[in-house]
Amino acid sequence: MATENKNLSVYDKAAIPNAKNLRFGIVVSEWNETITEALYQGAFEALTDCGALPDNILRWNVPGSFELTFGCKKMLTSQKVDAVIAIGSVIRGETSHFDFVCSATAQGIKDLNIAYDIPVIFCVLTDDNLQQSIDRSGGKHGNKGTEAAIAAIKMASI
Repeated sequence: MATENKNLSVYDKAAIPNAKNLRFGIVVSEWNETITEALYQGAFEALTDCGALPDNILRWNVPGSFELTFGCKKMLTSQKVDAVIAIGSVIRGETSHFDFVCSATAQGIKDLNIAYDIPVIFCVLTDDNLQQSIDRSGGKHGNKGTEAAIAAIKMASI
């Protein structure tokens, strides 16, 4: 696992641009809600810790990770935001559905980054089991939402 030797929640605040004048969109999948809520909390807390005003953080929910691409596109085209964070969680099941959802979601977010001048940050956990998701949404590996928020600030500041 890529996060085995890294804590996703650790960042050097002094090295992060101040986010006070930035506006962020966060699109959150309702599927695997316990995981995605923890990821959202990590992202929200990191953004505000780095100066973002709570009123400048806009949240939209979508049914699942597959719908993140559309939700992010609507956010990009209808709201004034400096970056968007796509939050989802896909946990491997017994069918190939996992592979299709993960691939389509990753490709969709990549396509948005090519098509628009506003960064879309990929914060979608694609884990083999629930424990891996727990470990990466505030557990022993930290919180991927925190890492995504720091990426959003850095990319919005380019």
